[in-house]
Amino acid sequence: MTKLTGFDETAATWGGPGLLSRKTSHAEECAAGRIWHPCGYRSEVAPLRSVLLSVPGEEFLAIDDPDAWLMLAPIDLPRLLDQHCRIVEFYKEQGVEVLLVRGDNPPPNLIFMRDTFAMTPEGGVVARLAPAQRAGEERWAALGLAQAGISILRTLRGNANFEGADALWLNERKVLVGVGRRTNSEGFHQYAAVLHEIDPAIEVTPIPMPEGVQHLLGMLNFIDANLGAVDREKAPEMLIQLLREEGLELLIFEADDELRVKRGMNFVTLGPRRLVMPAECPAMRARFEARGVEVFELEVDEYLKAGGGLACLTGIVARSD
Repeated sequence: MTKLTGFDETAATWGGPGLLSRKTSHAEECAAGRIWHPCGYRSEVAPLRSVLLSVPGEEFLAIDDPDAWLMLAPIDLPRLLDQHCRIVEFYKEQGVEVLLVRGDNPPPNLIFMRDTFAMTPEGGVVARLAPAQRAGEERWAALGLAQAGISILRTLRGNANFEGADALWLNERKVLVGVGRRTNSEGFHQYAAVLHEIDPAIEVTPIPMPEGVQHLLGMLNFIDANLGAVDREKAPEMLIQLLREEGLELLIFEADDELRVKRGMNFVTLGPRRLVMPAECPAMRARFEARGVEVFELEVDEYLKAGGGLACLTGIVARSD
């Protein structure tokens, strides 16, 4: 054992020549993927690179009243697990990295990871979910992000409510945030503050949410930089006008079984004019394909019974520039 007889003021630990100064910024470290796992994006349509999914488990067996857990019908756990595995396999086949979070008896609604965090260009913002039934899911989201090595920039606090499915990048300088039942004004301001710290030029626009709509993602989804899908009945006129002023062509869908029951607009964009959507929506698929969109389908009916769809269950971690 080395005997310490005194302190050498030239030692690296005391600021000597061997102490190496950290010269890279946080953004550079995230982009390089050495200290932090690569993450972040400024576009809802750039090629999808990494997602975070929750693995469903026995917590669903304890549900005797689906409505008490914000669900629409009893869940067939083996079928839900089968659909989860198929979703994981599909993303991997598309070259998308799949990160998983699973622990000991997490809350069942954790399967809808999109709500639990939002990704900025430099890391994640952990949400603060509005329903009491979902309180605590934030811990699991933070665990999943941290275990993957993804930087967490902020966890919302105080009386803020904020859910990730309310935040959508219109373009690399503009973000739309639905404000209403799930994201309140305080949540909007705390999330916007993080974006402004990263880049003061980012414009964050609140979109008033109408009654009966959970999230902004429930009435708007992007297919390409100049093409979006909109729910005619739910989307306020100011949102449609804003999108058109930004030069977007809109596919406007009327309320029918494919939109309301099958949740055909609850798709995940894999890249410009490439998407994966719920199965059994032939009319919606035909409209997408008529605009030159490459479409894939996945069975997600057990997730639909739980109250969410394909986009809801997919936490977006990274897209390429």
